[in-house]
Amino acid sequence: MSKRLAVGLMSGTSVDGVDAALVSIEGAGTDTVVELVHYSTTPFSQPVKKKIFEVMSPDHSSTPLLSSLHFELGDVYADAVEKVCTEAGISVDELSFIGSHGQTVYHQPFHTEDSVASTLQIGEPAVIAYRTSTQVVSNFRSMDMAAGGEGAPLVPYTEFLLYRKKAGGRLLQNIGGIGNVTVLPMDCSLEDVFAFDTGPGNMVIDGLCEKLFGLSFDEDGSIASRGMVHTEAAQEWMNWEQDFFQKAPPKSTGRELFGEVFVNRILQEYGNLGKEDLIATATHFTALTISDAYKRFIFPDHPINEIIIGGGGSYNRTLLRMMRDLLPEVSILIQEDIGYSSDAKEAIAFALLANETLHGNPGNVPGATGAEKTVILGSITPSPTCKK
Repeated sequence: MSKRLAVGLMSGTSVDGVDAALVSIEGAGTDTVVELVHYSTTPFSQPVKKKIFEVMSPDHSSTPLLSSLHFELGDVYADAVEKVCTEAGISVDELSFIGSHGQTVYHQPFHTEDSVASTLQIGEPAVIAYRTSTQVVSNFRSMDMAAGGEGAPLVPYTEFLLYRKKAGGRLLQNIGGIGNVTVLPMDCSLEDVFAFDTGPGNMVIDGLCEKLFGLSFDEDGSIASRGMVHTEAAQEWMNWEQDFFQKAPPKSTGRELFGEVFVNRILQEYGNLGKEDLIATATHFTALTISDAYKRFIFPDHPINEIIIGGGGSYNRTLLRMMRDLLPEVSILIQEDIGYSSDAKEAIAFALLANETLHGNPGNVPGATGAEKTVILGSITPSPTCKK
């Protein structure tokens, strides 16, 4: 088996920028060996960020805006590929493939009276393929939804490949805009793995930071550390979306539940609290939703020794402290504690999923998404020119 170079691209619900992971990858399936060569992030410009939020908003979106942004983000992702390769000192011509998650602008994993379950990630892969002369795997979530799944979370398959262990159960908790957990029981097979969204990750904290302090996030949890937690308020916020929190997995969520409408309701009903107190309470709220999910749906049936935190929330020291206070019976680590990168984790995952697709292997976990069966994920956009 020969090693190949690939780039995984991820931009999440936090809408802060594009993560690019340049990896060396060998093999496929449980024989996969992957090494991170270089990681970089490309922040979205303010105009692009504004357009993304406009497209997400039913009140401000339009077909012309959606179509234009779809192609504009293709160029943003191509820029991210070129950047990570340049910083690593390699030529884009050396890449074998690119896995691009795209930017989620809408995710509705359930049917309603007037609509069917659907998901939409944008960022035209043909633009990326043309700019880099490299084949691109994209649109990962749609096939899982076609198979009756929720299209999320998809990272659990890659976590099974990289993190399973014979001694002790592990939880892989990602805290991006949304929080999601993958459950790896002790000495598990793929059929034993399940995962689900726990609720908001950084989304509510970030939304309040933007409106109250003009900041995109609470760096290191420093604002929250100065505030007082109002536990009754956090519990009431959980009651606002109790249908989600009480629903058994598989389940997924997004900005539709915990975005601007949720943040504005907090400000309307709890605006009398101090600014620092609101950030502290929102941080506790995130920790509470995660611990509540574990105690409802994981701990009763699965002995867990370790929780490994990834994503931007892993750098929020106040959030980690609150999680440890709520979950004193387990060890809580971050990706760096076990030799990985919190920042690069999801971008690496989509390079791995692209590799599985190109090998003709399924990449979803029905126990995580609710799909009827395992399926090969993604759409392949070929390179427009032959690489010799």
